[in-house]
Amino acid sequence: MNGLKTIARGSVALSACFSLLAGCGESSSEGSLPREETLYLSGQQWGTPATFNPLAESWQAAWPVGGRFNLMYEPLITYNTLNGKFEPLLGTLQDSLSNNDSVVVDLNPQAKWSDGKPVTSTDIKFIYELGAHFSGAVTSFALDQISAIHVDTVLVDSVKTERLAFMVAKEKRNNPLSVRDVLQAIRIVPAHIFETRLQNAKDSLTAVCNKDKTSEACKASPLDDVKKDMMGSAAVISGPYNLAGFSTTKIILQRRDDYWGNAALHGGKLPAPKYIVHPIYKSNEHSTIAMREGSLDGSMSFIPRIEHKSTAGVHTWYDEPPYFVPGAMPMMIFNTMREPLNDKVFRRAMATSIDYVAIQKFAVSNYTSPIKAGLIMPTVLEGKYINDEDCAKYGIDFSLRDSAKIAEVQNMLKSAGYTSVFKADGELDHMEKNGRKLPTLFITSPAGWTDWEAIVTIAVEGMRKAGIDVREGFVDGGQYWPKKGTGDFDLIMDKPVADVSPSLPWSRFEAVMSSRDWQPLGSWAGTNIGRYNQPGTPEYRPAVDSLMALIPLMTDQDSIASAYRQLNKIFMEDQPAIPLTYLPEQFYEFSDRVWTNWPTEKNPYAPPQLPWVASGTQILWQLQLKK
Repeated sequence: MNGLKTIARGSVALSACFSLLAGCGESSSEGSLPREETLYLSGQQWGTPATFNPLAESWQAAWPVGGRFNLMYEPLITYNTLNGKFEPLLGTLQDSLSNNDSVVVDLNPQAKWSDGKPVTSTDIKFIYELGAHFSGAVTSFALDQISAIHVDTVLVDSVKTERLAFMVAKEKRNNPLSVRDVLQAIRIVPAHIFETRLQNAKDSLTAVCNKDKTSEACKASPLDDVKKDMMGSAAVISGPYNLAGFSTTKIILQRRDDYWGNAALHGGKLPAPKYIVHPIYKSNEHSTIAMREGSLDGSMSFIPRIEHKSTAGVHTWYDEPPYFVPGAMPMMIFNTMREPLNDKVFRRAMATSIDYVAIQKFAVSNYTSPIKAGLIMPTVLEGKYINDEDCAKYGIDFSLRDSAKIAEVQNMLKSAGYTSVFKADGELDHMEKNGRKLPTLFITSPAGWTDWEAIVTIAVEGMRKAGIDVREGFVDGGQYWPKKGTGDFDLIMDKPVADVSPSLPWSRFEAVMSSRDWQPLGSWAGTNIGRYNQPGTPEYRPAVDSLMALIPLMTDQDSIASAYRQLNKIFMEDQPAIPLTYLPEQFYEFSDRVWTNWPTEKNPYAPPQLPWVASGTQILWQLQLKK
């Protein structure tokens, strides 16, 4: 059985399927899951599952519990990244009732937990308010956005329905945009289960503490105690699939035929696959081989040269380059507290020296459209805020090539007092500022992230050719994350706001430029890790924070466009980061050897997402077996 753990009670049919190993999908293998009933997806889980507890930290909880997955625990609403619309799930967004004071959602009266109990406002308030009762709750961030949840009972089509008004926390973030982000991000859990667990943990800790007041139990939190439960035993969920088993090589889910959403949202249909398996591969290479062989149906892993004949049968959203829909913007963030990176002329010179065409062609396999100046992506949802005239006037000149590029960079450096000193053989030796030698700069990036490594290597080559003394600084993950948060870097690779969310492009500007949560070097920063625009300094630009505060409250589209134009202009003038390329939110790849009717540009019934997250989950009800 290879150590596979059976989890769902009553799953008799699974008792014969547990010889399924790394070669997932081999229907000829005795004891494997029926291929015609099983969907194999990968790209999210890369190690042995640690926990399936929805109250655990998102980075710790295994697929499909951690993150934005809808298969076991569901959010109130989902966000369609194709059209920017909110779609109903446990609830329905009432946009006509929402305003800058509150965001209103009606609960679906048909929504039920797997134990038959209804999903109610008690469940929503429990998870949203958990951080008010326990520090360190995974949903504590909601308290900065939502000050209270008001509940009324209304009649909708003659049916009693709970209406929830999520009150915007005006004294804190005062941001209706971020409230909508939260509503599609937080997964709801059954209060009647977790309230009992928390109370039992509290009673147990109290009993131990009463016996020995010096015990660690006196300092422990009931929530921390509950988090220790792996939740491996028939969890009470609202979603369409439940955990059936897991091992070091796979996670298996089984369809819930009594899922409430089948009737309420899908016209009585069942999801096509009875089982969903996430194989746990050692690397992208193993995942790529499985996709090529057809033993994997879908993946969000990076597959280089997907147009090559070796990947025949593997498809993407577009049939031709760029193959994927852009959704994220990898960039280099400058530490603006360090010399010479505190000089915007020097930052602009570094940005100008990079060969962006090489990054597009070689580092990301042409999986992107050409990059534009600024911090706004040229997508259906964001592109309307780009002003091409400003990009040409204030942005980087991407048309420069070779000697013209080097000459432009050297002119910039010379104008600000910088000199590039070369050796006799023409190799760059060092840089000076007004005769003073400057230290070599390093670009911090995670080792082993092959596309980022290629991006950094190309960027360093271009910078050094132009006379800028910079080197690669590849580090392991254990070093990367602390350096990123505390500002222990010169430049650092980052992908702020990797998920396409309702608040974009506002949230990308916040991540890179906002001073609201500005932190000094050494203190942890969750946004503006480059410490740009420090309040109280001569360089501080109050317009940035003013615009950041105003945009979420604006309703007039012309005013919103004007505000984004001003923000983007400031970004291009000050260059606090270097956007490098566009990448998809997911590398949405699928094989049609077993399952067909995947969404594509020509069949866009769902976004380019694997059927486990956001609006992409609806794919499960549309897949068809290949005839």
